[in-house]
Amino acid sequence: MGIREEIYYEGGPHIGDLILNLLVGLTVVGIPLAVGAIVRALWLRFRITDRRVTVTGGWMGRDRTDVIYAEIVKVVKVPRGVGLWGDMVITLRNGSRLEMRAVPNFRAVYDYINERVAAKNSEYTTAAK
Repeated sequence: MGIREEIYYEGGPHIGDLILNLLVGLTVVGIPLAVGAIVRALWLRFRITDRRVTVTGGWMGRDRTDVIYAEIVKVVKVPRGVGLWGDMVITLRNGSRLEMRAVPNFRAVYDYINERVAAKNSEYTTAAK
């Protein structure tokens, strides 16, 4: 029996990212952006729970990255698409970064992740004393 996790968000990138990049893809310069948006729409999935952040992506959705909140040092958000969706970068203790593109409702997701990070970091510092 596994550990129960409460799922906050599970799904793919915002549909507006795909629509906007397909419109830009009508030009020759925008074709790579449209291809990237199609790949994200097909194979990128986010799962944010009360214990961790999971990003499944890559070609055919074969790459999976799990990050627990105790390993997160900083979260940065950037709004896109008139503020309907945004990008997030999660910086880990070892210096590596996890990029999350076209996250729907990114402000609420950002707040949720920061609450969990603050709680885990306070547990981490009290346990280290």
